[in-house]
Amino acid sequence: MKVNSHLSGAVRKFAYWFAHGTLGHPILDEIPYVGEIMKEESSFVEQAFAIFMNNLELDDDGKVLNYRYCEDRAAQYIRSYFDREYKIEPPLEDWEVELY
Repeated sequence: MKVNSHLSGAVRKFAYWFAHGTLGHPILDEIPYVGEIMKEESSFVEQAFAIFMNNLELDDDGKVLNYRYCEDRAAQYIRSYFDREYKIEPPLEDWEVELY
């Protein structure tokens, strides 16, 4: 079985926006998460992708139902990683941060 184009497109868009520093507007405005920091502290990248993927929901045809929600949850995590005073609402649940 191959990954369908809807899921592939969602992951590609997330990765592109992540790498270009345009993810999660306005949550990540003014948060410098792109660049050398991604090499030095790459675990936050891995965790953000896990949160994005763990939240994805697909319909019976494989179309992504909640892209923006997934992007926002990952963006909230990134924001909290760099801004310790930022509170994720609602807080992340264990299943959202699970690394498989």
